[in-house]
Amino acid sequence: MADISTVARPYAEALFATALSMKADLAVWLGQVQCVSSVMQLEDAQQAMSNPKVSDAQRHSMLCDLAEKYTSQPLVAEMSNLLALLIENDRLAALTEIVTKFEMLKDQSEGVAQANIVSAFPMTDEQVNQLIMLIEPKFGLKLKPHVEVDAELIGGVRVTVGDHVLDTSVQAQLTQMRDALVA
Repeated sequence: MADISTVARPYAEALFATALSMKADLAVWLGQVQCVSSVMQLEDAQQAMSNPKVSDAQRHSMLCDLAEKYTSQPLVAEMSNLLALLIENDRLAALTEIVTKFEMLKDQSEGVAQANIVSAFPMTDEQVNQLIMLIEPKFGLKLKPHVEVDAELIGGVRVTVGDHVLDTSVQAQLTQMRDALVA
């Protein structure tokens, strides 16, 4: 079977293009696809969706009903159509990746990027905000920070935005020194 990322990409792009063409609220659509993905993480939902005695129409109805109960609002018709297509093509397993790709497309359209910050020590909100203010001009984007702690860095931080890495950690500096001494 193809890589799940490869399978999810065209679905996410089609959903995103449809939302744009309808001038829909992208946050609402993202929330709905996230909700459906969350419902699919439930063990009961997974069992029901994989039961060969349940027809595609029943799966679609169950999934839509669960999602609507979870969000307390009806799914947009296009989301329902996406679910029907995923069920028909046996691609429900791609939902989590569809969410990720849709969120990336939404962020790109809004000039926003995810900044993965790995720090040697826990950072306060103020420290994170200061760091983001310093590096946003470098990338020319509004950054959404996601912070992790990794004691192996010894000190400093490593910031990843897309394919770009800004590594000011002590571990990286020691590695550079070692490489320079060995060369």
